[in-house]
Amino acid sequence: MAKMKTPKGKLVRKFGENIFGNPKFDKLLNRKPYAAGQHGQSRRRRLSNYGVQLKEKQKIKIMYGILERQFRNYFEKADKMAGETGTNLMQMLESRLDNVVYRLGFASTRPAARQLVNHAHVMVNNRKVNIPSYIVKPGDVIQIRARSKKMDLILESMKRIKGDLDLPWLDLDKARMTGTVIAIPERDEMQVLVNEQLVVELYSK
Repeated sequence: MAKMKTPKGKLVRKFGENIFGNPKFDKLLNRKPYAAGQHGQSRRRRLSNYGVQLKEKQKIKIMYGILERQFRNYFEKADKMAGETGTNLMQMLESRLDNVVYRLGFASTRPAARQLVNHAHVMVNNRKVNIPSYIVKPGDVIQIRARSKKMDLILESMKRIKGDLDLPWLDLDKARMTGTVIAIPERDEMQVLVNEQLVVELYSK
């Protein structure tokens, strides 16, 4: 995950939502539903159109843990693909291996999922893959390596899964710690509250 100097708590309060998925930030937002700093409760600056677009881009980058150059590369690829650029962009981000590991419930946050991938705890189609940005495809099988299945981080995360995944593009075999990519996710199947069209407008200037 791209390293950030700003504390995550401040970023969560800046955007007004739990962009990291960590339950502790839900509690923080309940206690302090306003921006950090001494003027956080009183100063509400109206953003320009550019400011709104830039803020949305920053939110997406931080959510998926990527830096500007990598994000721009994703956008340029999305722009050359058939279909809507914004949807293409989000489909690529959702198809990153670290995000899919997070979506399958093997990790409770995207940063934790990236760590699992980096440390070679994850396999794709029975082959070790330690590249978080690896793009999975329909039919790919993602599984936790046998020697890693007793890790507390993974076991604790999977305890949070109740019933089936609410993601029609992924299938999970919880007992075997194995997931299958059924399809490229449609935009309404991603469960992510961002407005990618603002990013398209930003880069179109």
